[in-house]
Amino acid sequence: MKKFSTVYILLAFSLYCHSQNYTVSGNIVDAITFKPIPEVEVTINSGNYNTYSTADGSFKFETDLKSGPYTLIIQKEGYLTQRLPILLEQKENLYFQTIPLEIDVTNQQMEIGLITLSDDQLNGDDDQADYNISGLLTATKDAFLNAAAYDFSATFFRPRGLDSEDGKILINNIEMNKLYSGRPQWANWGGLNDAQRNRVFTRGISASESTFGDLAGSTNIIMRASQYRKGGRVSYASSNRTYTGRFMASYNTGLDKNGWAFSTLISRRSGNEGYIDGTLYDANSVFISAEKKINEAHSLNLTTFYSANRRGRSTALTDEVYDLKGRKYNPNWGYLNGELRNSRIREIKEPVIMLNHYWSLIDNTTLNTSIAYQFGTTANTRIESGGTRLITTDEQESYVGGARNPAPNYYQNLPSYFLRDVNPTAVDYQNAYLAEEEFRENGQLNWNAMYAANTLATQQGGNSIYALQADVTHDKKFTFNSVFRSKMTENIVLNAGFNYLNLNNENYARLEDLLGGNNFLDIDSFAEDNYLTEGNLAQSDLQNRNRLVQEGDKYKYHYKIKAEDVNAFGQAQFKYSKIDFYVAAKIGYRFYQRTGLYENGYYPGNRSFGKSEPKKIGTFGLKTGATYKISGRQLVDINIANFTKAPGIRNTFSNSRQNNDLASGLSPERTYAIDASYIYRSPFAKLRLTGYYINKQDGNDLSFLYTQSAQGVDDGYAFVQEVVGDIDQINRGLELGGEMQILPTFKLKTAIALGEKFYNNNPQIYYTSDDIDGQLTFGNGKTNLKNYHVAGGPEQAYQIGFEYRDPDYWWVGATFNAFAKAYVDVSNLRRSDAFLLDSDGLPLNQYDDDTAKSLLQQEKLDSYNLINIVGGKSWRIGDYFVGFFATINNVLNTVYKTGGFEDSRISDYRGLLEEKERDTPLFGNRYFMGYGTTYYLNAYVRF
Repeated sequence: MKKFSTVYILLAFSLYCHSQNYTVSGNIVDAITFKPIPEVEVTINSGNYNTYSTADGSFKFETDLKSGPYTLIIQKEGYLTQRLPILLEQKENLYFQTIPLEIDVTNQQMEIGLITLSDDQLNGDDDQADYNISGLLTATKDAFLNAAAYDFSATFFRPRGLDSEDGKILINNIEMNKLYSGRPQWANWGGLNDAQRNRVFTRGISASESTFGDLAGSTNIIMRASQYRKGGRVSYASSNRTYTGRFMASYNTGLDKNGWAFSTLISRRSGNEGYIDGTLYDANSVFISAEKKINEAHSLNLTTFYSANRRGRSTALTDEVYDLKGRKYNPNWGYLNGELRNSRIREIKEPVIMLNHYWSLIDNTTLNTSIAYQFGTTANTRIESGGTRLITTDEQESYVGGARNPAPNYYQNLPSYFLRDVNPTAVDYQNAYLAEEEFRENGQLNWNAMYAANTLATQQGGNSIYALQADVTHDKKFTFNSVFRSKMTENIVLNAGFNYLNLNNENYARLEDLLGGNNFLDIDSFAEDNYLTEGNLAQSDLQNRNRLVQEGDKYKYHYKIKAEDVNAFGQAQFKYSKIDFYVAAKIGYRFYQRTGLYENGYYPGNRSFGKSEPKKIGTFGLKTGATYKISGRQLVDINIANFTKAPGIRNTFSNSRQNNDLASGLSPERTYAIDASYIYRSPFAKLRLTGYYINKQDGNDLSFLYTQSAQGVDDGYAFVQEVVGDIDQINRGLELGGEMQILPTFKLKTAIALGEKFYNNNPQIYYTSDDIDGQLTFGNGKTNLKNYHVAGGPEQAYQIGFEYRDPDYWWVGATFNAFAKAYVDVSNLRRSDAFLLDSDGLPLNQYDDDTAKSLLQQEKLDSYNLINIVGGKSWRIGDYFVGFFATINNVLNTVYKTGGFEDSRISDYRGLLEEKERDTPLFGNRYFMGYGTTYYLNAYVRF
């Protein structure tokens, strides 16, 4: 017994010697400025020992590890991770007087490329681009979100199948999403890359301290002078994507001893054309921010930025056009006097001014209040070919003129038009051959022909037949926002916010260019007036009949929209050793009213002139979530939300350019969402596996289209407004992202997205038109969309890649990316009962169910693979960093389609059957073609 006791005492003593309490402490500073860095995570590679540096850069924690060698890991976003070997020895504590952190230049340069890619997409040339979620919205240290931001987004992949309207973008707590569409307009701050690095991102429906949030999360960009690191940067970029060159220069003073901080940036982006032919780029941006720290409790920050830009647009292509001209083809441009001129230019001029007050009420309690004013115009140009002149005979008015669509890819210019008959003749084949040769050889907009036609019309006493029109939106937006935060205890944080937005929106057509003519007659050349209507239908404004307009004049339509948005949210966060959870709620109110300034001939009186019926929409939201900490490295996270969202201005009025009519059955969209994640994180490996389910109900959508299948309306030809309501759709799937630090310099990474997005019901649908009295419905008034896929990029994406970072400040990475299950957007009209009707509105006599299913089959696009390479090098020369960053996307020049849509021109059974029997359809599906091999190179000096 005595022998056993002796052994026990010796063993206990041995354990005591090898497992003791050690204190590890130190101070973390910037390697250049030697200023303390707060919120740096400090971890020991064994056990669950971690802490964060305080405001003065110091950290301290105790361990009960055994004596021996370990690694101290110091990491913070924006800095290079430090891995320091340490030796814990008996009775010795560790203290580091200073641990310098180097700025992670490679990450900063990757963000520059990312922001450029975001510009490409969200200010792209096609409407599809406006739906995509920018990489900026999802760029974090999360492996899956980084893959979605840097590699997947080039193919219009949408995380969880969500659009940009499903995410919130804030700048200094001010929401930047437009009330018109619900989407952010990134061009408003494009080119301000160096001023956008301070961002707070919230993933999905999890808790945010600035806003209630949305399905795709929220990003708050902090553009506050005192938050920028002192110093400057000058850079130049070259690319073949959208612009070909970009110059940028920025400088930040930091907070001086008198409490002042200033920050400024200027940039220019330009190019005659990008990857797509004829897509000019001309943009200038400026940013200025000034902050005064009044005392320890109050700071005032003034921020203003302005990014004026002009971009040439392209369009979707049919297979016939692509086969003849290739994926770079753009029909919107042609040469005029030897210079390339694009007819479809998007020009945005909307400066923003913000004033922010930061108030520390008491310890751990803040109130940040902001006001912002944004104003200016967005204009989109296009060719107008309906110019006429007024003829009066026996007091009867008539209009003479007009011309065929001048677009070179107009269907009557293509070979398929001459082979449209079932049994083409030799003459048809000859005409098709000549059309093909002409299109291959020329195939661009003929500006000279339009000028010649106008010159001839003018010489004969007429007006311009062709003109260049701009559709202009002029906004004046005032926003007030206040966000409250209080750390009540060590475990409880309360957040609350209030936001008020007032928008005065003016819309009109502006005559940009008479193209060599003297006047343009402001009437609708397609109006079919008779002796009863006496020319009234053709009038854009009955109070100014047969008006002749000059360049710069408003014409065709002119109206204003008054809008208000008020919302408030509250949130409580609870954090404990094993579980964190939160609850949040919001309530909101939105108001719309249209005021018509023209009395349209089709809609006389208060149908178009004066104020519309006001539309008031209330919204609410609830969400909750929890994170259970299995250990220091393993987490389980779950979030649940139920909220409503008001429709944007775009979907509220059925045809706002011509009348005051509200869309029928308008209601807020209701959303139910849940996601659950398993998260593993260690200094050497990170993994997140997430499952999600989203159900959107009572959605609505408005579109404009020309069809010859408006059955029952004359011969079926009509330009219509398509109003779809009660849309129910489901998004569900899995996300997996992981990375492993194989060596201190070498990392493997992977990402997988497996999802599907489909309609869960048959929505309500109706049509309005100048040619229709009231609403037009077919059969049961529904479109049979249930189980069709909602288009929006590939539903499946896979990535495997690596990244090597050499200690000598050069790095390289590559990814292999695979994409599958992308679908074209289906035509709602084809899947209504109009499909079953003859042109006289009566049921078809000959109809086969199997053939109909084949005609209505949704097209799935081919899968494809893309390889991307990225790398860079930086040098430190004294207090300067010099370096470059480069990417090559789609290294193998893969040809692929990112998306597309069905043409609704022919939407009935008989017409589609004839289309299918043709070798080449007249109105085939239109596709968005992916870029081939592209590069981006950025060189910089930072000081």
